[in-house]
Amino acid sequence: MKLPRKFVLPLTLMLAAGVACTRKDTAPSAGIDLAGMDKSVAPGDDFNAYANGGWIKATPIPADKSGYGLDAILVDETRKRTLSLIEDAAKAGTPDGRKVGDFYASFMDEAAIESKGIAGLKPQLDAFAAIADRDALDRAIGSRLRADLDPLNNTNFETGNLFGFWITQGLEDPSHSYPYILQGGLGMPDRDYYLSESPHMVELRKQYLAHVEAMFKLAGFNDPHGRAARVFALETAMAKVHATRVESEDVHSAAPWNRTDLPKKAPGLNWPVVLEAAGVNDAATFIVWQPKAIAGLSALAAHEPIEDWKNWLAYHAIEDAATYLPKAFVEERFNFFGKALSGIPELRPRWQRGIDLTNNALGDAVGKMYAERYFPAETRAKAQAMVADLVKAFEKRIDALTWMSAETKIKAKEKLKTLKVGVGYPDRWRDYSTLQIDKGDALGNAQRAELFEYRYQLAKLHQPVDRSEWWMTPQTVNAVNLPLQNALNFPAAIVQPPYFDANADAAHNYGSMGAVIGHEISHSFDDQGSQFDAEGRLANWWTKADFDHFRAAGQALAAQFDQYRPFPDLAVNGQQTLSENIADVAGLLAAYDAYRLSIGGKPDAVKDGFTGDQRFFISFAQSWRSKVRDAQLRRQIATDGHAPEEYRADAPRNLDPWYNAFSVQPSQKLFLAPPNRVRVW
Repeated sequence: MKLPRKFVLPLTLMLAAGVACTRKDTAPSAGIDLAGMDKSVAPGDDFNAYANGGWIKATPIPADKSGYGLDAILVDETRKRTLSLIEDAAKAGTPDGRKVGDFYASFMDEAAIESKGIAGLKPQLDAFAAIADRDALDRAIGSRLRADLDPLNNTNFETGNLFGFWITQGLEDPSHSYPYILQGGLGMPDRDYYLSESPHMVELRKQYLAHVEAMFKLAGFNDPHGRAARVFALETAMAKVHATRVESEDVHSAAPWNRTDLPKKAPGLNWPVVLEAAGVNDAATFIVWQPKAIAGLSALAAHEPIEDWKNWLAYHAIEDAATYLPKAFVEERFNFFGKALSGIPELRPRWQRGIDLTNNALGDAVGKMYAERYFPAETRAKAQAMVADLVKAFEKRIDALTWMSAETKIKAKEKLKTLKVGVGYPDRWRDYSTLQIDKGDALGNAQRAELFEYRYQLAKLHQPVDRSEWWMTPQTVNAVNLPLQNALNFPAAIVQPPYFDANADAAHNYGSMGAVIGHEISHSFDDQGSQFDAEGRLANWWTKADFDHFRAAGQALAAQFDQYRPFPDLAVNGQQTLSENIADVAGLLAAYDAYRLSIGGKPDAVKDGFTGDQRFFISFAQSWRSKVRDAQLRRQIATDGHAPEEYRADAPRNLDPWYNAFSVQPSQKLFLAPPNRVRVW
């Protein structure tokens, strides 16, 4: 809520499987990929295999990816478009164009990077080595605070910052922005990577320890083995005080602390020193997301040896900079975070990494060019119309709920009415005039861009809350729900074929892009989003009986997903993935209603041998088409709020029309008796 709430899309149809990104035919096509199906599988036994089995069998995962699907294809296509934009921008000579071009060119200049070695990192490493007391340590910890991800999505921060830091409107005060403090400090993705006794996690710990040692060695430190052992021991101690992924999703665990509360409730750190170094001396109140974890981390800062902290700071400074350092650092980082953690055999081409890094540093500058060239007004208008259809459909679903009281329905419809939906690109673009980019200084550019972003976020503390603010760039293949803003973002890069195709029929568009839109709208009413009112305030707008019914339905869906077991020793965590699963089912229901409304409620034409309802559900399942490496799948189950795509493709088993469309029988594996079909909304 990714959170900004991210709707992560490791999805669907393949260009190689015969679905082109543009079509020249004038009659609306069925939009589904017939060649990618496996009709030997009964839809009621495995709908994902039925819709996608042919593609799964025929398609290898590229060597530089942890998984493959529509998102990966569209991301690669978007990178190619962005490369052309960057090259043109550099030639055009506009201020932002030069910065974009110089940032990218600096990263691509491998010879210059090799010749500089770690010179650009030395001042930071020397400063850490000079730390002589706790106040100096606390100052260093504060100086490394940066604006991380939204607590409503990524709760455990895999960064070298002891705390995650986020600035957005208050949970109970939507008219002002507040700094949020979250647990952080770990090098691996989650506490379980340090604490789980599963053989897979035990082996990863050995590899991580070896990786930390290798990074110290590459940077020229003495005793790299001993230093690595101390870093690992310190991070293990941090992991022990971290909240779990599920615990971190409880918004009610967050607590507002005044400045004077910090040293009382989280003793150990010299908080005035930390906050001064972080540049937040003028913040009176902080929202502490995981209070017990913050107290535990603060205590560790006071009790663990200063030398261990100095090593931890140095290691993470090296790790954070590795992408911009000589090849040996890049390859060593990839060996652990790419190969070991995600199972990726090969490093992505440098130009692709350069595009991503340029997008991170100057996202709006690139995004403005992207929207102007690749997102015509006609496409935006059609997508906005589809959003309006889905909102209407969701409102009708609220009206039709038999279990919800009139009192709660009024509040729910108020929230729907004030929902702020952004399609394609933001209303205002970021100003990069104060960001210094020097051609030839890849690491320095990255450091200055990171500091620029942090200062941009800090400035929000003294500005009116902007409910129209975007958290994704137009060139991002994703979508997001922002519960604190009661807003949605649908970037331009996702509003394109095969998700949304003006030349495909309604069944396809509503089954794919319509379900994406419905998913994001539904996040405003999932187990977390439902706790925020029309103004984005954390407030109970439910009657007790209504919320008890809603919660019971959610728990039934969690139990459903608990049964999915991709590995003999590992099952999906239905509670951890509940928000996304609710949004999938509720969004699909709304998309189906909108589809039926779009054709006047009459039977749709039969195309390619399939009825309209069949095409709708097949398009939905094909929108979740994907393959993933085992290592990445294990990582996803341990850390992600999204269930694996193969199970999300089976969400139609909760919808009555799916049973009618495919004549699903009680003897088939996905069959759910009508009372067991989850109807959250």
